[in-house]
Amino acid sequence: MNFDRSDEQTMLADTARRVGEKFGLDYWRDLDARKAFPSAIWQEICEAGLCGIAVPEEYGGAGLGMTEMAMAIEALCAAGGGSTLSQMFMCNPVFGGVTISTFGTQAMKRELLPDLVAGKAMFAMALTEPDAGTNTLAMKTFARADGDGWRINGQKIWITAVPQATKILVVARTKKLEEISRKTDGISLFLIDVARDGLSHQAIDKVGTSTLPSSSVFFEDVRVEPHELVGTLDGGFRELLDVLNTERIVTTAGLVATAQLAIRLAVDYARERKVFNNAPIGSYQSIQFPLAEAQIQLECARLMNHKAATLYDQGKPYGSEANMAKYLAGHAAGLATDRAIQTLGGMGYAKEYHVERLWRDARLFRVAPVSEEMILNYVAQHDLGLPRSY
Repeated sequence: MNFDRSDEQTMLADTARRVGEKFGLDYWRDLDARKAFPSAIWQEICEAGLCGIAVPEEYGGAGLGMTEMAMAIEALCAAGGGSTLSQMFMCNPVFGGVTISTFGTQAMKRELLPDLVAGKAMFAMALTEPDAGTNTLAMKTFARADGDGWRINGQKIWITAVPQATKILVVARTKKLEEISRKTDGISLFLIDVARDGLSHQAIDKVGTSTLPSSSVFFEDVRVEPHELVGTLDGGFRELLDVLNTERIVTTAGLVATAQLAIRLAVDYARERKVFNNAPIGSYQSIQFPLAEAQIQLECARLMNHKAATLYDQGKPYGSEANMAKYLAGHAAGLATDRAIQTLGGMGYAKEYHVERLWRDARLFRVAPVSEEMILNYVAQHDLGLPRSY
């Protein structure tokens, strides 16, 4: 196994780091306070070619892989954005780029991928439902046949960046449960305009990730045209898994970066802050050990994530690795941000010192986009061969 970066990967990570540093901690603190969308940095990311890392060259992308995308996201997010910035890569290079590049028609690729790369098109994905949650197969949103297209009715919840999106990837049933032999059948993916009759959305007030809105989305007889089907009619569940597992890789990269940033802020403070015998608090093991443990966890998560990304790029199964990496990264970011606050003491609770934002934002990713409990279920069933427990 080769851990060396190529010259191209090194240059890519350096470019990402420079873009991230241009929009540093104060930029993100201001956006968080105003609950403002990070439009400026996203445009810069697109202009630097980072949005199109994994998009084929013929559509304006770099034609690289998930490994390079993970490296770029780590460098970007560690410069100040933390895990929230990685959500923008979920929405665009994954929900848009991976979906269209892998399953879209040639016409869809020609129309949408160049705009995605340039930052002219923004994407969201409508999957989670109020009564289904992680149990995707219990979704009730239904697309009934209507002439040569469909009409969608239903509700989704916790959908990211809907007000900013131009397109939304909608996951819906296209066959009723009584019409199929397996629950995984009869599911389809549609990529439709957000601005469409019958589609409405309402913001959810939340504790963190304030720069990216989360919404409930309502579909009332929303018309879907034939060319807006992505992938296989009634066979979209398997295709959806590819989207969701690459989403895990992107999530993990952001969480690794969050842990790295939180540890750096804590270490910088611990070197300077002196108490009692005028020694820096970083000389005490009670400060050192939790930060060292978080460092160990983040490095393990990074390695597992790069393994998952490499397997994806090689066309090999990568679901277990992507889930394990996300599990490790959630714990690493949780520990790092919590202990960073503890290291800073009262100042850790002050917005001036940034770690409270990292802590609030990172907490989401122990339950989303897949909960720790569901990851443990997955590993128990698919890696240990134990009976399905849910």
